[in-house]
Amino acid sequence: MWFLSAFAVYFIIWWITLFAILPIGLRTQADEEEVVLGTVESAPAKFRGGRVLLLTTLVSAVIYGAWLFASIQLGFSLSSIPRIVPDFG
Repeated sequence: MWFLSAFAVYFIIWWITLFAILPIGLRTQADEEEVVLGTVESAPAKFRGGRVLLLTTLVSAVIYGAWLFASIQLGFSLSSIPRIVPDFG
């Protein structure tokens, strides 16, 4: 069961990291001055999906490793985060 929880956390980190990595190095059709008829100028000129997936996997692995180290070795958890919202209960 621990494996499924660890995979779920990694998947969430990977998905958030994907949207942070997507615009890095993006060259639009407007930048290349080769706008294809029927597309918007902000569409990518050349989509490099393999590079994006590899970079996303590497960055998310580093973030996951830091989270794993902080939770296992240093003992941090969600209860370690200070409560910001007052308790109305």
